[in-house]
Amino acid sequence: MGKSHFFSNTTYYSLLGLHPSASVIDIRRAYRELSKIYHPDTTELPANLATTKFQQINEAYATLSNPERRLSYDLKIGYSRFGVIQTPTDLNRPVSRGYDWSKSGYLDATDRPLSSGEIFVLFILGLTIVGCMLLAIAIAVLRGEVIL
Repeated sequence: MGKSHFFSNTTYYSLLGLHPSASVIDIRRAYRELSKIYHPDTTELPANLATTKFQQINEAYATLSNPERRLSYDLKIGYSRFGVIQTPTDLNRPVSRGYDWSKSGYLDATDRPLSSGEIFVLFILGLTIVGCMLLAIAIAVLRGEVIL
């Protein structure tokens, strides 16, 4: 939960002492700790300083705790969950290299083998389907219906 050295001290993340990749739980925890410190009714700081800081913390939390507002804010400051957005060094030349997805937090289910638990679930699912078909055939035979 340390301050990021990539972003200036004026971001909502730095106000809460967080990196932009912080989880919702980290954001809530940081907000609660700071609101206890800077709440005008409970702090020893001068009232005007405490009120200003508390309002900034509230504004940061209101933005970062709302997924849509957080995404919009992240784009505004140039942060992306898939990588930091950086402008090309030469703006007259298009960027030719594609994005390296291996460095992102995105996981593709086809990039890994099935776990033993997933194989077991598929086995049970297959048994259930075969069992239901056999049950339907048995009921049809007991009723005397013709099976083609």
